[in-house]
Amino acid sequence: MAIGGLDIGSRTIALVEMDGDEVRWGEVIATTFDPLAQCRQLLEGREFDLLVATGYGRHLAQANFADRTITEIKAFALGCHRLFPQCRTILDIGGQDTKAISLAPGGKVADFQMNDRCAAGTGKFLEVMAAAMGLTIDEMGRIALETEAEVKISSMCTVFAESEVTGLIARGTPRPEIARGLHEAICDRAVSLLKRVGIEREVVFAGGVARNPCLKALLERRLGIPLLIPENPQLVGAMGAALSALH
Repeated sequence: MAIGGLDIGSRTIALVEMDGDEVRWGEVIATTFDPLAQCRQLLEGREFDLLVATGYGRHLAQANFADRTITEIKAFALGCHRLFPQCRTILDIGGQDTKAISLAPGGKVADFQMNDRCAAGTGKFLEVMAAAMGLTIDEMGRIALETEAEVKISSMCTVFAESEVTGLIARGTPRPEIARGLHEAICDRAVSLLKRVGIEREVVFAGGVARNPCLKALLERRLGIPLLIPENPQLVGAMGAALSALH
């Protein structure tokens, strides 16, 4: 039985096909300004016995081609528990929100907190800050690891922080120090969210921002424990959506 999991996020769309609880393949593309067209492109030529959607665009998917939907919280819980059965805490930093999820034994959601009121501390925030410094997100993460010095960023509002970064560059502040300060600020917000649900080992870091080695290093230092990161952290939600068909 071919089960599809579709995660329509603000920045990317992920699709996986599962046979039982094994992933056959997965693919991630940009959401762009037309997520419906992007979904159709991903689904073209592919057939599923059941297609489950999650993410911001799950209701759009259900209105057009998905058989059912599941919330992002449940999808990430199922996906992370499948990959790491010992997981008790999940941090998901995506394009425009951050989620902290506490799992009970067996992978059931015990509690969660979500920052989705603004882009502060998300992938979009990193994208805007990197552009303000004339860097790619990967370059910004790399140079942030080159220094222990940091410049405190006073605002996490994306608009104000962008102006602040531009001003720091104009005053000759070294870019690595600015990058370090930005990553430390994101780390502060993530740890604060995690503490609100309780931090229990093991902790899984998922979502697109989990690919950032600087944030991983800073979070591990702050938490004092290693983080578990999926091989492809952007597929976790889609995997969980597909797995929900088995539960």
